[in-house]
Amino acid sequence: MATFPVIDMEKLNGEERGNTMNIIKDACENWGFFELVNHGIPHEMMDKVEKLTKEHYKKSMEQRFKELVASKALEGVQSEITDMDWESTFFLRHLPTSNMSEIPDLEDSYRKIMNEFVLGLEKLAEEVLDLFCENLGLEKGYLKKALCGSNGPTFGTKVSNYPPCPKPDLIKGLRAHTDAGGLILLFQDDKVSGLQLLKDGEWIDVPPMRHSIVINLGDQLEVITNGKYKSVMHRVIAQTDGARMSIASFYNPGSDAVIYPAPTLIQTETEEEKNQVYPKFVFEDYMKLYAGVKFQAKEPRFEAMKTEQNNVGISPIATV
Repeated sequence: MATFPVIDMEKLNGEERGNTMNIIKDACENWGFFELVNHGIPHEMMDKVEKLTKEHYKKSMEQRFKELVASKALEGVQSEITDMDWESTFFLRHLPTSNMSEIPDLEDSYRKIMNEFVLGLEKLAEEVLDLFCENLGLEKGYLKKALCGSNGPTFGTKVSNYPPCPKPDLIKGLRAHTDAGGLILLFQDDKVSGLQLLKDGEWIDVPPMRHSIVINLGDQLEVITNGKYKSVMHRVIAQTDGARMSIASFYNPGSDAVIYPAPTLIQTETEEEKNQVYPKFVFEDYMKLYAGVKFQAKEPRFEAMKTEQNNVGISPIATV
C-alpha cells in the first residue's frame, strides 16, 4: 500500500524542492489529496480556532443536533440510511463578501480568530495553486485567474462536528462525493479520525495529524487540467467514540467564471484525444446540476455540461 502523501512546505525552499514538487505532482495525479505541514499558519492560531469551534458546538449546536438528528435518524432503522448525514454544520462566506457578522450565536472572539485564520488559508490556497502551475507548465497565476469571476473567486468555510454515533454501520458522517469546486483546505481533528478517500477501489484513511492542513482537489481543477489532476470520492465514517471537528474551506470559482481546460494541456491529435477533452461551462451552471447529484459519480456531470458548452462565450485568461 502506498503511503499517504505528506508535504513539508519548508522543503520547497532548499535542495529538496525538486523531490517535494514531484511528491505534489504524484499526489495530484494519483491521490487527489495530500497533507501539508510547515504551511505558515501559526499553530497557536489553529489551537485557538479548534478550542472555540468545539466550544461553539457545545454551547449552540449540540442540543439542536440531538433533537433534530440523533433522536430521530436511527429510530427503527435496520438498513443503511442513504439520504442523511450524521453531522452538525454551519457555513461561513468570506469572498466576494463576508457573512461572518450575520451568523447568530458566534462569540466576537470566534469571529475575530476565524477572520485571521481564513486570511491565512486564502494566502495558502494561492501558494498551492501556483505550485500546481509550476508542475503543469502553466504561467504563474494561471489557476487563480481561471477561478476568478467578475468579482474574483468564491471562498467559504463549512464548519462541521461529527458527534459520537451509536450505530455507525447504519449512517455515514458524510456520504461519499467529490467536491464541486476548486481547491479545498481542511483543518481536521487530530484525535478522532473518520475521513476516507477512494483509491484504486479501496477506502483509505486520511491520517489525522496535529496542525496539518489537508488539501484536496475539486472537480473544477480536474476540468482545467483536462484530467491530469483528479478530484476523488471521499466520505466521513461516523464513530462510536469521540466527536470529530472538521473545518473545510473551499477556494472555488466565482459564480460567473467560465471553466474550461487550459489550452496548453489539451491534446487533440487523434479522434480519441478530441473526445477526451473536458467541457466548457459557467461554474454557476455546474453548481445547479451538482446540487441534485452531489452523492453520485462525477463523470455524468461532466458529460451533461458538454451539452452546455456551445452556449458559453470564453475569453483567454490573462495572467498579468
